[in-house]
Amino acid sequence: MDLSDEDKREIGQHFVFGFHGYEVSDDAKELINKYHVGNIILMKRNVQSVKHVHALVQSLQQCARDAGHMHPLMIGIDQENGLVSAFSSTAKHQAGTQFPGAMAIAATGDPEYARSCSAASAREMKAVGINWSYSPVGDVNSDPRNPVIGVRSFGDDPTEVARFAKAVSDGLTQGGVAPSAKHFPGHGDTNIDSHLGLPIINKSRAELDETELKPFKELTNVGVASIMTGHMVIQALTGDNKTPASLSRAVTTTLLREELHFEGVVVTDCLEMNAVKERQGGVPRGAVEALAAGADVVMICHNMAFHRGAMEATYKAVQKGELHMDELRKSGERITALKRKFAGTWDDVLGNPFDEKAMNALQATNKKLSEEAYAKSIALVSGSLPVFSSGKIVVMTPVVESLNAAVDDAEGVQRSGKGHVRNTAAPYYMSFAESVRRRAADVEHLVYAADFDCRRDFGEGVIFVTRNADRSAWQLDVLESVRMQASGVSIVVLASCAPYELFSGRVLGVQACVASFEYTSDALEAAASVIFNEVTPVGESPVSI
Repeated sequence: MDLSDEDKREIGQHFVFGFHGYEVSDDAKELINKYHVGNIILMKRNVQSVKHVHALVQSLQQCARDAGHMHPLMIGIDQENGLVSAFSSTAKHQAGTQFPGAMAIAATGDPEYARSCSAASAREMKAVGINWSYSPVGDVNSDPRNPVIGVRSFGDDPTEVARFAKAVSDGLTQGGVAPSAKHFPGHGDTNIDSHLGLPIINKSRAELDETELKPFKELTNVGVASIMTGHMVIQALTGDNKTPASLSRAVTTTLLREELHFEGVVVTDCLEMNAVKERQGGVPRGAVEALAAGADVVMICHNMAFHRGAMEATYKAVQKGELHMDELRKSGERITALKRKFAGTWDDVLGNPFDEKAMNALQATNKKLSEEAYAKSIALVSGSLPVFSSGKIVVMTPVVESLNAAVDDAEGVQRSGKGHVRNTAAPYYMSFAESVRRRAADVEHLVYAADFDCRRDFGEGVIFVTRNADRSAWQLDVLESVRMQASGVSIVVLASCAPYELFSGRVLGVQACVASFEYTSDALEAAASVIFNEVTPVGESPVSI
């Protein structure tokens, strides 16, 4: 059968694609004009200032209107807050306000912070035309070794995860942005990153009901606007050990639609992850399988060849009868409903000039909220904080390793005192050293690696920063060497990501163990205010061993 223009326009609504650059690229124009793609995801690589993002989104929407799209584009973004904050400011660009991520916000113990921070973030996104946030994370981080979720989760208690995830969903909706709970049916109990391989979760259905599925059941009960399916195998659901949940009809249709009665939009996680890309047929075939499984929208973020391949594969699948236009149109009604609620009309979208004065006022208010939430999130896990006098403080931060494909950013560079050993120092750790310098007159910042030479003067105190040292045990090896060399010196260990290493016997005996739950500059500034006794720590760890 030949596909009509109307058929192709319908098919285009079932994809969300990304593009490269700060302007609407030729690839983006082709996707919107030729393939009628109805949804765009912005990545960190597309974001400069809030004013720039507004202009970019206006250009994308104008392109879609000129191409004859019936409804405005859904403009999505990964804005979980914390470490996954594509809209938030960076060292180079002043964009959205940085708010605490899931584990940090859960450490406050107060879901109202999750709701208010999410609503505040949503108001900024809505003001620049972003109307779909791929958040909240509904995964329960029940495996401490999890390399991709970790502090992106609200914790290891499914009841608490559900409570905070619902608050985030409420806040985003209140701010006019569609939430998307992820990664259904649960990515928390795995030690494999789906960016790199295919995670397999070996649990019974009863165990899944008690843990993984609990937050998503709660979210479907309150009518979350959309849910993102993940690329993990759960044999108790899929019936085999090869099919990712995102491509399984047993998961998307039987479980999510029929059993949990979810009526919103189902979007897949990005199919360019190795869990799907390395399957037979790769990304294009994965797109067909996801739609056949019952997904409403298929996400492909990066590669234009995959974008074209997925569209052409979908055309062929319809022509062969593997996919059916009547089912796609029924699915498309859910997409249209999402657009009507969160994107609005063309007049709403294109009659939305950027108000710089209003944005400045909004961000000033949001900055205060963010600082308050971060201050409430810092936890003193054990020990008591020292009172530093005027002596030298040594700040030790780990050389940066790539631990998580979802959150790792570009790194800065710092040299040793002699200049001949080149270590990498992330800008957030350099920012933390500056936070300490604002509070102490004599500060030395050292970047340590596994072969760090501890034979030196450690002054009055050491602030020893770790980053997932439970998995990078060499950091704790260095800590032990420092403790041997710095006898009598006050040592504060600051876990700057997941706090699991602070429950290890290897940190027993240090004066204090503090957790910030993320290594954003804002979180580390809040940690410095706690370490120097300016703020009383009230946060509590949402995870344990």
